[in-house]
Amino acid sequence: MATEVTLPQLGESVTEGTITAWLVEVGDSVETDQPLFELSSDKIDTEVPAPAAGVLTEIRVEVDETVDVGTVVAIIGAADEGSGGDDGAAPAQDEAPQDEAAQDEAAQDEASPDQAEEPETDEAADGGEREDVAGQDEQGDGQPPATEDAEPAEDSANGHGQLVSPIVRRLAAENDLDLSEVSGSGEGGRITREDVEAAISGAPAKDQRTSARPQPSPGVSMKSGDRERVEDLSRIRQRIAAKMMESLQSSAQLTTVQEADVTRIMRVRSRYKEEFSSREGVSLSPFVFLCRAAVLALRKEQHARLNAVADWEAGKAKFHDYVNLGLAVDTERGLLVPNVKRADDLTLPALARAIAEAANKARGKGKLEMQDIEGGTFTVTNTGSVGVLIDTPILNYPEVAILGTGAIKKRPIVVEDDAGAAIAVRDMIYFSLTYDHRLVDGADAARFITEVAELCETHDWEAELGY
Repeated sequence: MATEVTLPQLGESVTEGTITAWLVEVGDSVETDQPLFELSSDKIDTEVPAPAAGVLTEIRVEVDETVDVGTVVAIIGAADEGSGGDDGAAPAQDEAPQDEAAQDEAAQDEASPDQAEEPETDEAADGGEREDVAGQDEQGDGQPPATEDAEPAEDSANGHGQLVSPIVRRLAAENDLDLSEVSGSGEGGRITREDVEAAISGAPAKDQRTSARPQPSPGVSMKSGDRERVEDLSRIRQRIAAKMMESLQSSAQLTTVQEADVTRIMRVRSRYKEEFSSREGVSLSPFVFLCRAAVLALRKEQHARLNAVADWEAGKAKFHDYVNLGLAVDTERGLLVPNVKRADDLTLPALARAIAEAANKARGKGKLEMQDIEGGTFTVTNTGSVGVLIDTPILNYPEVAILGTGAIKKRPIVVEDDAGAAIAVRDMIYFSLTYDHRLVDGADAARFITEVAELCETHDWEAELGY
């Protein structure tokens, strides 16, 4: 019995994906859960396993095609089925599905390079975990949806021989639409379902060939010249670009800066880092203390707007009574932002382990799942990991705030004690808070970032560590 392989639902907000590689060929035997193809969505890249054992008899979606979740992308037949001739093989891939149900199932067309490593200090590196922060998402690689099995239109009313899918033909027929009058936005001028729906509604269709990616400035040539080279942008880089543009175009972003004296944190860390590493199995990074300070501040009701999301069309805001802490991670493939679920329920040691695990997954030292990426409520980005003092991070939209942590540096500052003012050398850091000014007022942001700084300076960090 044949088994249909469909594009899986990778997450609540993921509606489509792009097949980037087939790991087997038509005629190959496959086992249940054997990796079948590589899938790239606007959230994550992953391998999709075979849902059943048998022989791959048909591939319906080719590499670089973008299709909707639920689309049938391949067929797995019984083990005794072949892949050619008249012995039960699937039809050639350029043929149309043979029945109406199969036609209907051929569905179609859908954080700043901030780094969260351990903040740089004047000490020698001690093997601390490196967590680099980033923004992420995009619409794939800009390829047009191609999940419908395209067939030539049969007459002038259906497009004068243009390649269109059964779904497009049916939509046009049901609405008495002459496809010869429809301008196609798909690859090679192909007419897509979106084109037909736009023509029916009278609205202009969105050009799928260009909508998913930022466009170059006029006059920019992509031809290599003397001492120049041209490279294809990776899929993840294109997703990051689109996510950043979406964030900037969808929110009113403003950044406020505060400095903090983290001498207390650095002394506690220096005293306990070796024992902590031996006990917990992860390093005691200064970044963990900073994340913990941010989470402690977010738990307070007066800072609820920093841990929220707004729907401006509906006129509603959702406030979270938990913190799913996003961590931008600089990986070889690009910048990813996994998040630690319910970070506010974790002790500092547990948070250190969770941060290390999230960073390792993002870097390929473990399997990064969709649930690791989705659901973040507030992000922290360590812009000080490479010595940067101050940055203006871009929101991990639709979150409304992101905290940047600069490099920790020893600086002479004025301190007050019972004897009066004096100059002392202290470990200092700058915090940068970018927020959506539509929901968060400047005073709200100032109070929050100042409380984070005060927690760094006055909190009982030894008690947090359990010593």
